[in-house]
Amino acid sequence: MGYPEIRPRRLRTTPAMRRLVAETSLEPRHLVLPMFVREGATEPRPIPSMPGVVQHTMESLRKASLEAAEAGVGGLMLFAIPSRKDAVGSGGVDPKGPLNAAIREVVAEVGDATVVMADLCLDEFTDHGHCGVLAPDGSVDNDATLEVYGRMAVAQAEAGVHVVGPSGMMDGQVGAARAALDAAGHQDVAILAYAAKYASAFYGPFRDAVESSLVGDRKTYQQDPANGIEALRETALDIEEGADMVMVKPAMSYLDVLARVRDLVDVPVAAYQISGEYAMIQAAAERGWIDRDRAVLETLTSIRRAGADIVLSYWAVEAAHWLRAAR
Repeated sequence: MGYPEIRPRRLRTTPAMRRLVAETSLEPRHLVLPMFVREGATEPRPIPSMPGVVQHTMESLRKASLEAAEAGVGGLMLFAIPSRKDAVGSGGVDPKGPLNAAIREVVAEVGDATVVMADLCLDEFTDHGHCGVLAPDGSVDNDATLEVYGRMAVAQAEAGVHVVGPSGMMDGQVGAARAALDAAGHQDVAILAYAAKYASAFYGPFRDAVESSLVGDRKTYQQDPANGIEALRETALDIEEGADMVMVKPAMSYLDVLARVRDLVDVPVAAYQISGEYAMIQAAAERGWIDRDRAVLETLTSIRRAGADIVLSYWAVEAAHWLRAAR
C-alpha cells in the first residue's frame, strides 16, 4: 500500500492559507525609524546617497516623529549633525547640543506613544570622525572614551530619552553607561547595546548623512566581517554589563550572526538594516531592476525570520503603512 501523494503546495494555494500558516510575522511595532537632525538647518536637506531620507530641521523632525508614532512604529533612533565638531566630541555631552535638543523636542511631541532612542557615540561630534577620544599616538583611547560615554548617557537621559544606544564598540561601554545612568538616578533608562557591530563596507551613505569627518577606518574597534564566534562573546559581555537589548549591525550580510545571537540570549534582539542596504535597493528599483516594495518587505521579513525582535530601517514608516493597510 503506497503513501498518499504529498503536496506541500496545498498550504500555499490562497493568500488566506499562506497567512494562516506563516511562520514569521512583521508588524509596525517591530520597526524602528532612524532619523537625522542637522543643527541650524532651516529646511530639510536630502541625502543624495539615500534617496527619500533627509537631514531634518527641528521642526520637520517633530512632524516626522509624530507621523511615525501615528503609523505605529515601535521606536525612533535619533542622530545629530552638529554645526561644530572638536577633538573630544563635546557637542554630544552638551545639554544644549543638537542631539540632546532633538531628544527633548521629540519626547515633547510623541510622549510615550513610541520609544525614543538616541545614538550614544562620538563619531558625529568629533573632528577626526572616530567613535571615541584619541590618544597621543592617534589610536582610540578606550577608557577615556568610556568616561565621555557615561556623561553622554546622562545628558541624553536628562533630555528625556527612553533608550540609549551605545554604538562605538568600546570595551566596557555598556557597563560605563549603566553605572553613570544609575548613579544619576536614571535607572529606568534602558540600554540597547550595539553588541556585534561590524567594520562594514555598507556604511558609506550613513557617513554622508552625518557628514562624517573620518579619515581611515574603524577596524581596530569594530568587528572583522570574518568573525562570528567573536560576536557571541561580545554579546555575552554586554549582557553581563547590563544591556537590556542587544543589536547586530549590519543586518542582511550578518543574518547568520543574528540567528546565533538570538539562540544565545534571552533579551530582545535588534538588527539594523543600514544605509548601504537601503541605498542598494533604492538604486536597483529606480532602474527598474527589482520591485521595490516587495524587496523592502522581503528583506524586513528575512531579518525577522533570522531572529530579530526589532528592526531598524529607513523604510519603517512606509512599511508600517503598508502593513496596516494589508490587515
